[in-house]
Amino acid sequence: MNTSKAEEYIDFNLRHAWHKISRMYNQKAAAHGMTMSIGFILLIVDKEGTPSTQLGPRMGMEPTSLSRTLRTMETKGLIYRKIDEDDKRKVLIFLTEQGVEIRREVKKVVKEFNERLLQSIPKSKLKVFFEVMEKIDDSVEEELTKASKFL
Repeated sequence: MNTSKAEEYIDFNLRHAWHKISRMYNQKAAAHGMTMSIGFILLIVDKEGTPSTQLGPRMGMEPTSLSRTLRTMETKGLIYRKIDEDDKRKVLIFLTEQGVEIRREVKKVVKEFNERLLQSIPKSKLKVFFEVMEKIDDSVEEELTKASKFL
């Protein structure tokens, strides 16, 4: 019987690394009364406004969690919502001045971490990493497509 250790699975390693990164970002965010989710939303929202329906899929968040996070961000004065003038069914999310300011700080933290990674990993290995991640993304997309055909 072939038994494998969890550490030998690709998805285990992805989840483990992401969990640690998530803990690190949440720890940094908590020092400012925020969460990693709030930080990522601040990074995703663009100047022209971002439809709220686009945020969930891009963040990998369930609608209820996203709604709760957006409400918190609104209460903290980081975002505001506006109905799209062309399509009244669409709600756009915009950053307030305070949201833009905090976005700068979030961007700085993310850039610093990425710079440390880029300095410690040779370019040739990074190239392979991104190729592997693209292959994983393609494989997952293929699995999702297959699964949706059965629904």
